[in-house]
Amino acid sequence: MSVKRRDLVRYLESKGFYLLREGANHSIYSDGVRVIPVKRHRQLDRITANELCKQAGLDPKY
Repeated sequence: MSVKRRDLVRYLESKGFYLLREGANHSIYSDGVRVIPVKRHRQLDRITANELCKQAGLDPKY
């Protein structure tokens, strides 16, 4: 099962994260303390999406 990148970004933004900058292959999101790189693909693997949530200090959603 895969997760749409758009849904993951919306979840991060709802929890206070904002787009810090665009890298070559990733979009970098931050909440002022943590910095989370999100791959720029349309679909992300469910495991990858949950790992990004953990890195952000959020409960795994997917």
